[in-house]
Amino acid sequence: MPRVKTGVVRRRRHKRLLKLAKGFYSGRRKHFRKAKEQLERSLVYAHRDRKQKKRDFRKLWIIRINAATRLNGMNYSTFMNGIKKAGIELDRKILADMAMNDAAAFSAVVEASKKALSK
Repeated sequence: MPRVKTGVVRRRRHKRLLKLAKGFYSGRRKHFRKAKEQLERSLVYAHRDRKQKKRDFRKLWIIRINAATRLNGMNYSTFMNGIKKAGIELDRKILADMAMNDAAAFSAVVEASKKALSK
């Protein structure tokens, strides 16, 4: 079996990985083994946090909607029940944006929700 020298292949692999490790702290960007370990860990964090970001935004939207509905004399759960019964198909992202930037329109949605619940 002939001897294979891995000089070019190894250097290319190391350079590619160290390029991805740019911005890491200290030896984690300079030393191949440390960079590889940190990069594997970082990819795990990135995958986990892509999922977690969706949860965090939904939580924020619910908090904003709840605060705005309490200013209009309701709470979040009865408000959401009311808009479902009223047939209003606005998602939480849009409702939270309305609550922050357009209080008059949000108040109209709350009134429609109250009217649907009273029927």
